Amino acid sequence: MSKMSHINVIEKYEEHRAAIHNLLSSILSCFADEKMFEKTHGELTELLNSLCVYYPFVSLLYLLDAKGRQICMNVPGSHFKHHPKIGMGADRSNRPYYSAAMKADGVAVTEPYLSSVRRELCLSASMKINNDDGAIKGVVVLDVDLGFMLSILTGDSRRIHFEPYFKAMYTLIVLGLFSVALLLLYAAGVECFDVIYSMMSPEKRLEEMPLGVVIYLTLSLAIFDLGKTTLEEEVLLYKDVLRHSSTRRTITRFIAVIIIAVSIESLLMIFKFALKGDGEHIIEAVWIIIAVALLLVSLGIYVYLGSKAEGMLLNNRDKKKTI
Repeated sequence: MSKMSHINVIEKYEEHRAAIHNLLSSILSCFADEKMFEKTHGELTELLNSLCVYYPFVSLLYLLDAKGRQICMNVPGSHFKHHPKIGMGADRSNRPYYSAAMKADGVAVTEPYLSSVRRELCLSASMKINNDDGAIKGVVVLDVDLGFMLSILTGDSRRIHFEPYFKAMYTLIVLGLFSVALLLLYAAGVECFDVIYSMMSPEKRLEEMPLGVVIYLTLSLAIFDLGKTTLEEEVLLYKDVLRHSSTRRTITRFIAVIIIAVSIESLLMIFKFALKGDGEHIIEAVWIIIAVALLLVSLGIYVYLGSKAEGMLLNNRDKKKTI
């Protein structure tokens, strides 16, 4: 449950492109007017804070004159106070949001780009303002934090506040699993020492001792792999809980770990019973192998049906966009 990467942000943006553009157009159309060019920095800050009450993802406001030169300092949103108050006099005439605003009759929205201030993906919505005589007075520009905006629009903003606690709990669980894996490695080392000692002492029988080493090592491998999977899926990697592919990936990895561990244990049971000459109990290990095979087939069916269902959802979404 890590932070969204830039690729994840862009993918979700592409899914909700139309809704985002419509929302930004409506926000700026209702917000921008020619009176803004007569306000002081403090008045602009107060005006932007009132907007951020309803749209907290708005990160920056600034005004440009008709030639694209910034005529006020950057006005940060209430949730982005760390923005430096700079920009006065900067030439923005070569920026896409200025060029698009000058060509458009209404609000122009840029494609996602990396902010030079926060190093996060953002969008800029711009709109040119005309005087009463029709001459261009200037351009109003609003920057929005794209990742923050997507989390709010998809209803994921509350979960983000609890994410550090989730990560802490998963981290404790993973540390516990790693501790058990280390204890099993220690037990395997002790068993290995006993095997070596038995080989040097003819009066001591080996019997099942080498298998004990393998069992401890196998269990340690399975538990370590389970902890590693949990750490990657729930702490290090970003997982979109609203996307079926993320859930399918997690379930697939966990079931794969279980299948590998149980398969190895069933083989060890067969070797153990074969060495002891206890053929009656080999069938029990065979049943376990059959159960593992059925689990593997079930996992394959689940992955196939899940990917097919998600493909149908994406096709339906694309059809709606084209209508």
